[in-house]
Amino acid sequence: MSQTMPMQTWVDTFLVEAEDLLAEIDQCALAMGEGDPAEFIHGMFRSFHTIKGSSGMCGLTGVAGFTHHIETMLDKIRSGELAATPELADLVLAGSEQIRRLIAETQGGAAVAAGSNERLIERLHAYAGVGGAVPVAAVGASKAAAVVAAGKTTWTIRFCPDPTLFRTGGNPAIVLADLAKLGACEVTAHTDRVLPLDAIEPDICYLWWTVKLTTDAALEAIKDVFLFVEDGAELEITPEAAQPVAPAEVKVERAVEPVAEGGDAPASEKKVEGVGSASIVKNSTVRVPSDRLDRLVNLVGELVMNQSRLTQVMNQTGLPELANPVQELERLVSELRDDVLGIRMLPTSTLFSRFGRMVHDLALELGKDVSLKTEGGETEVDKSILDQLGEPMVHILRNSLDHGIESPDKREAAGKPRRGTVRLSAAHMGSSVVVSIEDDGAGVRRASVRQKAIEKGLIQADANLSDKETLNLLMMPGFSTAAKITNVSGRGVGMDVVKRQIDKLRGTLTITSDEGQGTRIALTLPLTLAIIEGLMVQIAESRLIFPMAAVLENVELFAEARRQQNGRNVIAVRGELVPYIDLRELFGVEGERPTIEKIVILTHEEQRIGFVVDRVLGTHQTVLQPLGRFFRSVQVASGATIMGDGSVSLILDVGSVIRLAEERAQTTMQYLRTA
Repeated sequence: MSQTMPMQTWVDTFLVEAEDLLAEIDQCALAMGEGDPAEFIHGMFRSFHTIKGSSGMCGLTGVAGFTHHIETMLDKIRSGELAATPELADLVLAGSEQIRRLIAETQGGAAVAAGSNERLIERLHAYAGVGGAVPVAAVGASKAAAVVAAGKTTWTIRFCPDPTLFRTGGNPAIVLADLAKLGACEVTAHTDRVLPLDAIEPDICYLWWTVKLTTDAALEAIKDVFLFVEDGAELEITPEAAQPVAPAEVKVERAVEPVAEGGDAPASEKKVEGVGSASIVKNSTVRVPSDRLDRLVNLVGELVMNQSRLTQVMNQTGLPELANPVQELERLVSELRDDVLGIRMLPTSTLFSRFGRMVHDLALELGKDVSLKTEGGETEVDKSILDQLGEPMVHILRNSLDHGIESPDKREAAGKPRRGTVRLSAAHMGSSVVVSIEDDGAGVRRASVRQKAIEKGLIQADANLSDKETLNLLMMPGFSTAAKITNVSGRGVGMDVVKRQIDKLRGTLTITSDEGQGTRIALTLPLTLAIIEGLMVQIAESRLIFPMAAVLENVELFAEARRQQNGRNVIAVRGELVPYIDLRELFGVEGERPTIEKIVILTHEEQRIGFVVDRVLGTHQTVLQPLGRFFRSVQVASGATIMGDGSVSLILDVGSVIRLAEERAQTTMQYLRTA
């Protein structure tokens, strides 16, 4: 059995691991001021230690060598030799960013600026009180880099590896050989766990070892030898002066009791305890390329469509022997759909964690003191939505820091804390998720917004706008209230980009603000973009689908009701006038109207609006398919779905339909003015 892996495979694994570890380091560094720093320092040390060891194993010696200096500094803080000060967070953040650059350089990215390593290492040494310049050298294959000043120590090492060590590519012989490089070794192998020959599994490690090592290397150098085999293992390293532990007292997790001589091993002892189940626990999280998940979702979507067709055939034929199998298939397909969609669901914390470092750096650039708070990070959303939500949230956060949060002096003068707060939160609301970005800054000055809109010709000087309409001006293309152009804002690119992206995700954006108190931007998004519940309607021979999450109710529209409103497109629903859009008229559908039409009332941007259709056919489980390149100009549809009979129905984009109706109305008014 081969236990070797291609080097590129190791490197690819390291790149994924390093990305997660560096994100954890950034979070720990940013959170140090909010709790006991010892816990965060331990976390950062473990992450840097893993990066150092993994990068060295992959041959990325520059990364390993640089990381070693950060690890050394953190180790001194852990041991109490150094105190943790506010400067430490900045040093760690700078170090993690430098590691990112070094890793990117090894993968063909931009070269690291000359001298940047040395300058940062000098800062690390200055903090740690180390005199003299230390060159950036790789943490080499020799584990004896850390040397004690005088004399040698004899260590007793008891190493009981994880029984599944071989399955993960581990090799105890290499570990023992590396120990021998540190000094004189006396190795004793223990065979009390070895099973009879007919019960042995070739990929299970049944041995454990005791080693007496005499070396001048430090304890940390000895621990480094076991860096890649310590998971799931029992490892004890004690100096000779310490009280030794009898071999019988060494307890190994998943160990198997020895088999009596000449006897057969019981069934429970044919395997190392936990092997099989242990490997499942150890690999409880599996990284899968996103394109495979997309392919799986597409296949499930096709399965849902074919199951729908089968149900339709059963209803048409009326064969009773098909009823039970079709119902059972429908149940199984429904469970499979939910499970597959659940695989794609990720907590919003995976998105929120990206922004801590960005807010920290941007606050420094703007000369402001800002803390980022997150809530509801466990709220799950489809991965495809999270991937597309990053850019809009970057724009919103930059606006919050630049336009919203005041400088510390201004905040103090206004009776606020010098440190501003930006709060990210996520919560489920029915079949949607609401992601909000809220700051306690200056809020939106309506007078300034109105004045800028008049200057840019977006509104007339005598326009009478509601508060909501005034705030919505912030989302107009090219609109900006910044006094000057900076690296952060002022070019009029921002909220209009956010609005377009949220519309593409079939979501809504709402702005609320109190002058002097702060601003809140709420993004209401569907949980998934792949399979949705829809309400199917019919206009003439065409069938259309509304997202069920937005539907409130259906009411009937009589011809008499049209006459009572003198041609105005409104209907009274329980004493409240609800505007509606006539889809037959908007889409230019010819043919005779039914005597009684239906109005489907939906909610859009916290307002109720109706859509007139011929018939309401009922709910439909909709597999969303993107429109082909020949239909990209169809703005009123967010996608299409294939029906049970093979026909295609469009899934309406409510916001786009409303905008089309508004444009038609404006065009008609302009025509009437000029006629």
